[in-house]
Amino acid sequence: MLSKIVDSTTASFHDVLPDVSSITGPAIDLYEDGYNDPVYQAKARILNRAIQDIGMGRYQWYLFVVTGFGWFADSVWPLLSGLILAPVVNEFHFNGPLLSLASNIGLLVGAVFWGLGCDIWGRRWSFNVTLFMAGIFGLASGGAPNFVALASLIAMVGVGVGGNLPVDSAVFLDFVPGSHQYLLTILSIWWCLGQLLSSLIAWPLIAGYSCASASDCTKSDNMGWRYLLIILGGITLSLWAVRFFTFTLLESPRFLSGIGRDADAIEVIHKLAKFNGTTSLITLEELEAPERAISGGRPSFVERHKILSKSSKYDTGHIKALFATPKMAWSTSLLIAIWGIIGLASTLYNNFLPYLLSSRGAVFGDGSLYITY
Repeated sequence: MLSKIVDSTTASFHDVLPDVSSITGPAIDLYEDGYNDPVYQAKARILNRAIQDIGMGRYQWYLFVVTGFGWFADSVWPLLSGLILAPVVNEFHFNGPLLSLASNIGLLVGAVFWGLGCDIWGRRWSFNVTLFMAGIFGLASGGAPNFVALASLIAMVGVGVGGNLPVDSAVFLDFVPGSHQYLLTILSIWWCLGQLLSSLIAWPLIAGYSCASASDCTKSDNMGWRYLLIILGGITLSLWAVRFFTFTLLESPRFLSGIGRDADAIEVIHKLAKFNGTTSLITLEELEAPERAISGGRPSFVERHKILSKSSKYDTGHIKALFATPKMAWSTSLLIAIWGIIGLASTLYNNFLPYLLSSRGAVFGDGSLYITY
């Protein structure tokens, strides 16, 4: 029934909606009736159609760049714990894998905290704070006097960085029309740039300003890793400044609708259209139509259909919904397995390859820092 309501209430702007089926392919419905709040699903479809009607414009291309900064940071900082491992072990004399452990604990905390948090206080705060945290604590880690301080600061960098991918990806998909959501994959370009840049900067710094061995390794002779952290922390903080001062992130209309702020969601859609030099025909009455159709206009029903209301944010319903249907369960399980395997492989490779080449280089033929980096 709701699909008919959505079609009828959006007829005014659906008539001019471009046919994108040839681009996106046939829709795959992972959901079933009753799997989740049907009113919210109907409203989300209305908002999605409005964004598709606006099309891909200046705002989305700017968003592609500033969300790319988050992917850049998410690539750089987990890699750094491996790039600096050999000289840091020489200076502080600790069990090397502990630094990687600290980084990954921070990443785990950040992913959970910011991933859930952006559904509680909104996308904008999470979007701006995560990159700022990475930059500030990254700069501070360059001055760490001992291993405990370094591991603590790197963990805090991880807390910030851990939120970049989930938050930035959600923000990007919230505003990009369905016909262009393949660009989320293209954002991986920023990931590659991050790894390339950090490795190129590490090469001369660590090769030229590091102790050759752990014996008699003083701070003054081992400044390369500190320079690297300070430079990349400065770059990350600069990217945050560009994101914060030159780009105004609109709050997600789907998030606003989910907390019952339909009028604000409509306002965001119109601001998006204006920024892109076009107009949107969607109205508040159209967005509220599914709710009125089911509730008969009763105010009490309106309150119950805030899918992100305070009463629903902290239960396990959101997690159960990921496995609510066979298709959803299969899709969720595959994604968890793929990301888990990728995370395991990338952590082992990026974190320990430089240390392995440096510490066992004599066996391989050359263990110099220059060849390692």
